[in-house]
Amino acid sequence: MILPTYSCYSYNNRIREQSSSGGVFYSLAERVLAQGGIVYGVVMSEDCYRAEYSRARTLSEIKRMMGSKYIQAYLGNTLKNVKKDLEEKNEVLFTGTPCQVNGLKNYLQKDYTNLVCVDVVCHGVPSRQLWEKYVRYCEKKYKHKIKDVNFRCKDVGWKNFGLKRTDLNNKKIFISKDLDPYMSLFLKNYSLRPSCYNCKAKNNKKADLTIGDFWGIERIEPELNDGKGVSLVIIRTDKGEKIFQDIEHFFRVAKVNYLDAIKDNSAENESVIMPPERNSFYKDINLDFNNLIKKYLPKLRYMIVRKKVKNMILNISIKCAGGGVNNVNFNYGLLFVLLKED
Repeated sequence: MILPTYSCYSYNNRIREQSSSGGVFYSLAERVLAQGGIVYGVVMSEDCYRAEYSRARTLSEIKRMMGSKYIQAYLGNTLKNVKKDLEEKNEVLFTGTPCQVNGLKNYLQKDYTNLVCVDVVCHGVPSRQLWEKYVRYCEKKYKHKIKDVNFRCKDVGWKNFGLKRTDLNNKKIFISKDLDPYMSLFLKNYSLRPSCYNCKAKNNKKADLTIGDFWGIERIEPELNDGKGVSLVIIRTDKGEKIFQDIEHFFRVAKVNYLDAIKDNSAENESVIMPPERNSFYKDINLDFNNLIKKYLPKLRYMIVRKKVKNMILNISIKCAGGGVNNVNFNYGLLFVLLKED
């Protein structure tokens, strides 16, 4: 099916910076709240040990819902609460993965004109157990409690995103997606739920809108590719088209061909392939997190050490050159020896 498809990003740079891609979710939520409605989305728990659904009626509550959470979200009584709000004639915006949206629709057993559902282009859902293990590992290693986490921090660019943790003293640690062990396990598809490798929701989406990152924007709409994040928006229903039209003026928008748009966004309609290591990984999931890294990410430790050594040599060289980067003379022999000895 060929669906109306758009690339877009918010004119509001602050909202765009805080979003995983172009800021569409915030404007959708803002529109529903302005009409006295209710928004359901995913936030991190206070201790950051889990992701969980939350109910919002104010913009300040919406901010915690912004950004991707690469962890299975705890639903609790959310479906029951959504139905209650709908029966009380509240306008409701529900956001989640395709399977969560489909689950809500199956639970409700009927259509509600006052319900708008938005799903995301979903790579897959990692284990809650693994995330909690990772948080405890970080807290032990860095000797701090985590109070906030940004899975899609764009401080060094949209494509070069990383995971940024904030501790109780407001110290922030950014680690590239290529160096963070949790993100590496996720992106290698080791930590996903069994159903994610054969997702039944991929070809039966019941959402009104689908949103996600517009990977490949440089190929289709290069003038939108400024490195700050661009959203992919797929319209699935008349209701979805109406609400997108209501917020469209907040965005720089370009209509694109659906088939062109999903070439670099295959998660829209294709499940990831299960890697051969996946079954053994879950048998080992009770191992100490550091041992999981050693067994399943042996190259990652080398990459981390290599980066640390490079930074160390850069700092030494700059000091020896009198502080000028242009005068740096790298000692690659020393770099090789240090890496070899590690």
